[in-house]
Amino acid sequence: MSYTFDILGVSPLIDFFYQQQQLPQQKPGPELAYLGAHKCTLDAFIDSAERVSPAKEWNLDRVVDTVINFWVHNQERVSYWKERLEDAGEENLLVARVADIDSLRTTFDSLLRDQI
Repeated sequence: MSYTFDILGVSPLIDFFYQQQQLPQQKPGPELAYLGAHKCTLDAFIDSAERVSPAKEWNLDRVVDTVINFWVHNQERVSYWKERLEDAGEENLLVARVADIDSLRTTFDSLLRDQI
């Protein structure tokens, strides 16, 4: 299984919490998880990914490698989001998504088919 990781943006803590509560109530969707961190650090996102991987039955080593690979190859994006998080203040989180690539691709394909 291959994975993808991407930083999505900054969100107020309460909004992120509310969204996380709504996910289990939705019909089964793609194998993805939204991660939140108070600090824009590699360690914070690895820790967050480690907490969700067992519940998803993901290959933890591959998930962590995916997060590290993103961090190493996207320094400008990481720096940008670090600044946005600092600008937003303490009551906010940096939100990222980790997902099984095939499942995410299927979801995007279905969204495109719905638009046609």
